[in-house]
Amino acid sequence: MENLYQKPSKQSPKYKQIMDYIREKIANGEWPIGSNIPSQRKLAELFGVNRSTIITALEELMADGLIEGIKGKGTVVVNNTWTLLAGNSFPDWNIHLKSGLHKPSQSAVQEINQAESNKELIQLSKGELSRDLFPIDSMQKVIQKVSENMEAFGYEEPKGFLPLREALSNYLRTIGVNASSSSILIVSGALQALQLISVGLLPKESTVLLENPSYLYSLQVFQSAGMKLSGLPMDEDGILPNFISVSKKQRSKAILYSIPSFHNPTGILMSEKRRQELIQVCEKEQLPIIEDDIYRELWIDEQSPSPLKAMDKHGHVLYLGSLSKSLTPGLRIGWIVGPEPIIERLSDIKMQTDYGTSSLSQRVAVEWLTSGLYQQHVESVRKQLKIRREVMLDAIETHLNDISTWNVPKGGFFIWLKILPKISMRELYMRALSKGILLNPGNIYTKESNRYLRLSYAYAPLEELKTGIYEISLMIRELSNH
Repeated sequence: MENLYQKPSKQSPKYKQIMDYIREKIANGEWPIGSNIPSQRKLAELFGVNRSTIITALEELMADGLIEGIKGKGTVVVNNTWTLLAGNSFPDWNIHLKSGLHKPSQSAVQEINQAESNKELIQLSKGELSRDLFPIDSMQKVIQKVSENMEAFGYEEPKGFLPLREALSNYLRTIGVNASSSSILIVSGALQALQLISVGLLPKESTVLLENPSYLYSLQVFQSAGMKLSGLPMDEDGILPNFISVSKKQRSKAILYSIPSFHNPTGILMSEKRRQELIQVCEKEQLPIIEDDIYRELWIDEQSPSPLKAMDKHGHVLYLGSLSKSLTPGLRIGWIVGPEPIIERLSDIKMQTDYGTSSLSQRVAVEWLTSGLYQQHVESVRKQLKIRREVMLDAIETHLNDISTWNVPKGGFFIWLKILPKISMRELYMRALSKGILLNPGNIYTKESNRYLRLSYAYAPLEELKTGIYEISLMIRELSNH
């Protein structure tokens, strides 16, 4: 037995050392769920302590829900980090009925959503590829091929069309993520993935840690399910892991949400070193991660570092992907990759929600991914995004240089612009709208970003990008002189 275990350090109380040791054995799969842990006597011998110290450690781990004393079996591993989240009872729909419908979006977000359908506006708000970049010829060929090979189809199996999950398994391998088809769930875009997670994995009053600012602040998906959002500071390399701390009370009631590749709204690309640090901290804190990687393929200067999921050895990361940003949101195809018990749980809730993503869309997505057309398309998109980014940056440099600061994104859709004069952002938004320009003010992503704009270079025609930036500069100068 001495050879099987490594003695702990003497830096913390012995019962905590014992707890950390047992947690690590459970987390890395050496002591799987259902297995017996060594007896109190053996543990006492191993650590050179009396049995009361062992009992203290075991009682704490029982309170955390990781182990349980079972009559006739001894002390058994009953949970790990993810099963603590997945093992909750089904959502209490009566609570949701009493609280009414899903919380409405912020009024500003509702206004923007309505205005985005107005084709007369210069759309500097839209997180979507330009219609000019829609691959109409390739899409027609794909749909024609799918229709020629059409067979009767109806409801798919709960996790989604198997050939699509197999195609995604192959695609994910190219970015370092090893996931079998059984650990992939097809969803109707990444937003549905977040909705399923919010009602299926987290108990009410859980805490969602996230970048500050974040796209998630503009949604009510987690708040509607009774979650609290807790912002974490960032620098040019992404989230600052030193600010992550989870109390014992929060364990099994906290999760981290992150967009590490071309973050929305700031455009920041998390460095590889920072990704490794983040994984290490979250493993130490037993904090599961939702990695929203929908912008990954939209790199301009250099390829993104490996996903957090590729560095994940213990099943800490739920990985979200989508075709909405790189191909078209019209297909409504996204995916969740995670431990099989989690995927089973979420697929069951999805079946309760909509009985599966469109069979036709899933077959179209298979053809895109297996024919080579998808990679050809995203290579073309990257070239066009580079042109668009340079046009917008040139316009900003020309017209806003003395009254703003901004980032130069390495990919994605967005430039995060800080306006230096103290002006009313609401007034700027309304004036721009009256001039036919739609903006996304920073305060929909966090209250602290009141002097920011998220500018999209992905959607509007090139001349409109130039016109929009010029008109904004005039409005800011006029407002700052009042």
